[in-house]
Amino acid sequence: MAPRLIKGFLTVGGWTMLSRVLGFVRDILIARFLGTGVAAEAFFVAFSLPNMFRRFFAEGAFNMAFVPLYAKKLEAEGAEADAFARDAVAGMVMILTLFSVVGIVFMPALVLAMASGFADDARFSLAVFYGRIAFPYILLISLAALVSGVLNSNGRFLAAAAAPALLNIVFVAAVALVWFFPWLVPYATPVPELIFGRALIWAVPVGGAAQLALVWWAAARAGHRLLPRRRPRLTKDLKRLLVIAAPAALAGGVVQVNLLVGRQVASYFDGAVAWLNYADRLYQLPLGVVGIAIGVVLLPDLSRRVRAGDEDGQRDAYSRAFEFSWLLTIPSAVALLVVPLPLVSVLFERGAFDADDTAATAIALMIYAVGLPAFVLQKVLQPIYFAREDTRSPLRFAVVSLVINAVVALGLSPVIGWPAAALGTTLAAWGMVVLLARGVRGLGALATLDDRARTRAWRIVLAAVLMGFVLWITMLILGPMFAGTWRGLALAVLVGMGILSYFGFAQLVGAVRLAELKAALRRQR
Repeated sequence: MAPRLIKGFLTVGGWTMLSRVLGFVRDILIARFLGTGVAAEAFFVAFSLPNMFRRFFAEGAFNMAFVPLYAKKLEAEGAEADAFARDAVAGMVMILTLFSVVGIVFMPALVLAMASGFADDARFSLAVFYGRIAFPYILLISLAALVSGVLNSNGRFLAAAAAPALLNIVFVAAVALVWFFPWLVPYATPVPELIFGRALIWAVPVGGAAQLALVWWAAARAGHRLLPRRRPRLTKDLKRLLVIAAPAALAGGVVQVNLLVGRQVASYFDGAVAWLNYADRLYQLPLGVVGIAIGVVLLPDLSRRVRAGDEDGQRDAYSRAFEFSWLLTIPSAVALLVVPLPLVSVLFERGAFDADDTAATAIALMIYAVGLPAFVLQKVLQPIYFAREDTRSPLRFAVVSLVINAVVALGLSPVIGWPAAALGTTLAAWGMVVLLARGVRGLGALATLDDRARTRAWRIVLAAVLMGFVLWITMLILGPMFAGTWRGLALAVLVGMGILSYFGFAQLVGAVRLAELKAALRRQR
């Protein structure tokens, strides 16, 4: 059952789950105090700017190039791998410090590129102000991602997995402080929405610093001294890193352009940026727990197996990653399709977030739910390329997905309005998966699922569909409770029925064997 991989998935997934739950608390508070108004939309756009470049630098080009190289050097040279990491830290600090300064200076242009619909209204100036505060987060979180890659490659997943939770803890603490001590945030006009918005945006760089501090401390404790001992210089290893990272950087840029297209479309519809963001937070829970866990654990593991020439191990790792992702992603997608309104209503509908916002967010959530399996499967398929230092193929596929997204989002927005942005994202994700899957066929048996994974795939789908019927019937029975003061209890019952029925059906049809999972965990104690 590849117990080491499973333990890694569960460790990263468990801490990611905690981070996402804290993220829900954060978003519930944002919905309560900011709703979908000017401050909310300005905050979402400003926060998305460093996040967009974070995915470009930290989780995209750099991480996908650095982790395989570091893991292979670790396998071949041992402690010498840390010297490579120190050179990478020095280069990253120099490049991203300069980039952060440029971004702060040209923030008005960045905001227009992200949401030109904000031009000539109050959202624009506020988004520029917020963006300048949040932008240094790029440097902090990119360094944290590099250090996390070192930890993950050495089989130490705990600190790197726990770090994202710190950002949400800082967000929640910021809202709580303003709630109880509003005088802590000076503002010329004491508008509650603007006071909370300012507190939240300052939480971004503070949270990034906390994340970096945690993983840096964990790396030092594990014996990895990553503080550069010399000024940045272009070594042979860094040249190799740049050669591999360049196509990945372009691919990451294409992915971020996809997000940009969606934001641009949404910015021309009042409230749409916020609706898409709240829906994004809900589908990001399973995507984060499963997709990020697999991406973080699978890439260094595959890189080591490629270096060692372990073909059977490569196939086993890929098959177990697919099986694990399919097991948790398919029921999540079905649940989001069947019961979106109760989820959005109970979590967000209060204060400045009204019933119309609930209905719109539920529509976006259903569209994203259709694409959820594709978003996760990308995390399973991409490491197969990156472990072999192939970043060019994902770049070609990303360009195709960009075209799909642009055609759908821009072409359909005059017809169906803002939902075209979510639909474009979903269809582009499925197009990317089809291309990635076709590309790995050239690797032969190394990148094909084993018999167990293929057999269980359709059984998982069957169990999820049966669970969907149970959820639908339960929602009808509990309908009156969702309209009253007991809606929180009703949602808890609904979620509980979904979990119990799914794993019951999964065990019944042979989609999963709980005894195998328990045995894998016992072997790791």
